[in-house]
Amino acid sequence: MRRFWITAVATFVLDQLSKLAVVQGLDLLNRGEIDVLPPYLTFRMAWNQGINFGLLSHGSDLARWGLVAVSLVISAWVVWWMRRERGNWKAELAGGLLVGGALGNIIDRIAYGAVADFLNMSCCGIENPYAFNVADIAIFAGALGLVLFAGGQAKGGKPARRRR
Repeated sequence: MRRFWITAVATFVLDQLSKLAVVQGLDLLNRGEIDVLPPYLTFRMAWNQGINFGLLSHGSDLARWGLVAVSLVISAWVVWWMRRERGNWKAELAGGLLVGGALGNIIDRIAYGAVADFLNMSCCGIENPYAFNVADIAIFAGALGLVLFAGGQAKGGKPARRRR
């Protein structure tokens, strides 16, 4: 579980530091948009009150706290799951990414009422209207990693230990 917790804490810290540096440090909150490597990378301020791509964004306190609760329940479930996947380092890394990212977005919802998104990437003449953050990347990568690696073989080719 050490790998899991190190990954979760590192992901959380990277997410929060990146938001602090870009949103506050570069004053993206007031500037709205900063071209970094146009058109490929732009910092574009967006407040996401829902889940990915703004889905389920009602703007109500009930929705906000509901998403916080769901994120906490999912994070707790992933922690429980990773305890059962002992020795599966790929699953531990994936679980750590997912939990660290989820906790980063939970802090935003509690502190600001919405998640601070600022990364916008476009390419090849296609303008992407959506923004995301480090936590979103970690959640996506962690979920994909769990699908690919969890439930497999633990270290030494033996099935992951199951606790009773």
